[in-house]
Amino acid sequence: MTSDLALSQSGFVTTIEIRRPPLNFFDLLLIRQIANAVEAIDKDPSVRAVVLAAEGKAFCAGANFNEPAPSPERSVGDTAIGHLYLEAVRLFSARKPIIAAVHGAAIGGGLGLAMAADFRVTCPEARFSANFTRLGFHPGFGLTVTLPEAIGETNAALMFYTSRRVTGEDAFKMGLASVLVAQDQVRAAAFKLAEEIAECSPLGVVATRATIRRGLANRVRAATEHELAEQTRLRATEDFKEGIKAMAERRVPNFKGR
Repeated sequence: MTSDLALSQSGFVTTIEIRRPPLNFFDLLLIRQIANAVEAIDKDPSVRAVVLAAEGKAFCAGANFNEPAPSPERSVGDTAIGHLYLEAVRLFSARKPIIAAVHGAAIGGGLGLAMAADFRVTCPEARFSANFTRLGFHPGFGLTVTLPEAIGETNAALMFYTSRRVTGEDAFKMGLASVLVAQDQVRAAAFKLAEEIAECSPLGVVATRATIRRGLANRVRAATEHELAEQTRLRATEDFKEGIKAMAERRVPNFKGR
């Protein structure tokens, strides 16, 4: 396992820790590593639940659009994102429960990663944002499916249209997060929830989860195809260039609608 990811097991619970501090920006390689880890865990009868956590300031701040001269594997261009979404769909095909320990920001695709989990444990300091329209962009990572299914169409639309940052408290109130604790207790609370799940019949949990999430991976796969098409179209616009520039300059974007 590379230094980008660390796995540890205690009892029937495995913790997957993202190690790209401080902001844990993702790329195709990282999502592939996580998907590979999850698939390996699915084949391991000694593991009954997974905690997805991260070190550093953020849980995952999304893709790094400011990365200089990216290589194809790390690119946010059309082809790489297409492959990244294929890797992301693998996460939604996981058989065992995943609890995301969101101790900091989950932004853009980072929110998409958090939504691949069954539950999110968070804290008041965390921030959740589908900030795509703020970039002149379209949501991705299957969020057009997962977010409305988790918090309802109205709340999801509010997050998409405004690109606002939702606090941990508000995330808990709207059902985006299942548990709200102090920041230094997020990982412990996520692990406690995983242990509670692991005490139940593993066959029963896997079967029940498969029923509840039936068709989810297929819905996400179809959604990401549409999301990618829209992202590809919008990436060529002046507004997208302005959105990325404004983000880098930490200012309000001045969109022209072209």
